[in-house]
Amino acid sequence: MARISLEDLDGLGEEAEDGGGEDGEEEEEEEEEERSRLFAHWEAVASTHRVSLPRDMAGPIVQMTRHSQAREAVPYVTLSQQEKCKEAAYEERRYPAGKWACVTKGEPMYEQSISMSFMKLMRYICKENSVGCYLGMTVPVLNEIHLTKEGTELEREVVTAYYLPGEFQQNPPVPMDPEIHITERAPLRVITRVFYGMTTEETILREISLFWELLGSTDTVLRETYIVAVYENPSIPQRRNEIWFICRAE
Repeated sequence: MARISLEDLDGLGEEAEDGGGEDGEEEEEEEEEERSRLFAHWEAVASTHRVSLPRDMAGPIVQMTRHSQAREAVPYVTLSQQEKCKEAAYEERRYPAGKWACVTKGEPMYEQSISMSFMKLMRYICKENSVGCYLGMTVPVLNEIHLTKEGTELEREVVTAYYLPGEFQQNPPVPMDPEIHITERAPLRVITRVFYGMTTEETILREISLFWELLGSTDTVLRETYIVAVYENPSIPQRRNEIWFICRAE
């Protein structure tokens, strides 16, 4: 049975009165069951991050899930690749300048900051924007982090950034949420390494340490600022992530 968009949900009752009959009621029940099932799953994930999931996130969750296969990659150029045991250990990339929608949060836990920021970005992507439509998902979503002076903990403030799809780069839709800012980010050169699973302060610090061991002593990258690149939604347990070491300006 063909699925309808969330925007059509409000009109289902009227269509049923005009002759939709039992088919219309069945579709409406299926829609509600899907919303409830997905919301319950995401709510369970949010609870592991100590975040409460508002009921108004049900719509964006369903919409993002239905479009999960249509994701636009943030453009970049691979400059070099290093291998270890015949597998890619890390690679150097150059990302061009571009417009990003950014949210800054400073919650007690890293997972809380990124979860709350991503919920805001989901609403913006799905409908809460000046064009009033689904903008399209791009990957990865970036989380810019900073280490304390001692280098043993993360600073509380995290910037979460969503790259505007190509069709909106020249004229980005205006967010309805004042906490979302459209930012033109300069070209970026990074050294990246893949890891899988949940991203917590503990796992991030471990991955940074492992990456430094692999990379060795160098002054070509920043030591206080890093980026965690996320390629899959938070409901996927073994999701793909990357640690980005930011290269110093040449």
